[in-house]
Amino acid sequence: MPAKAIKTKPKPKSKPKKPDVVNKHVGGSWAYSKEVRDHFFNPRNLLWENPKEAIYDAEGVVGSPACGDVMRVWLNIDPKRDVITEFKWRTFGCASAIAATSMLSVMVTEKKGMKIDKALQIRPQDILKRLGGLPDRKIHCSVLGDKALRAAINYWFKKTGQISRIVVDGEKVIDPNTKVTEADIEEAVLEGATTLEAVQKRTKVGIGYPECIPAVEELIRFYKEKYFGRE
Repeated sequence: MPAKAIKTKPKPKSKPKKPDVVNKHVGGSWAYSKEVRDHFFNPRNLLWENPKEAIYDAEGVVGSPACGDVMRVWLNIDPKRDVITEFKWRTFGCASAIAATSMLSVMVTEKKGMKIDKALQIRPQDILKRLGGLPDRKIHCSVLGDKALRAAINYWFKKTGQISRIVVDGEKVIDPNTKVTEADIEEAVLEGATTLEAVQKRTKVGIGYPECIPAVEELIRFYKEKYFGRE
């Protein structure tokens, strides 16, 4: 008699694995938006080598190669119009730092340049908006470019004798109503206030000026990761 065929049960279809990281701003399994990828693979205004002296009017450096990202920025400024006409940069950092600084350089120099006072008002969330967002754990990279720009502008103020216009790092006002600064937010986080509610309880930041809350939340995330590491 012929042997009976043994029926085998079909293997259950495996469920597709969920991506480890999803960009909450644009969706998808790639953590970075199309704009971020574009500025990472095709960075604007990047200098591959340090320029010769006297080519640029101002220079700013933030960060340390011993502990993480380093950002170096060079500016050319039209003193008659008080406008930044060129923004060049180099960084030792991640894709987010490269993309954020590339976008920042475009924002400052597009439309024939930006007034210095307006450039000082650029916030990390302005860069994030133009990039289509960054993963939460990479938002501090947009803060790095912002700080390097301010350092270069301060260099220019000192060089040209405009001492009263120098903005001391950490004294950038976040809430004009309460006069809360970046340094106040940093101090609150170091003292254990690691949520918006806790920081507001200590500083009253954003209670009468809710427009600043996104910037406060980004600073809280930045300082939490800086001092306490990733969760």
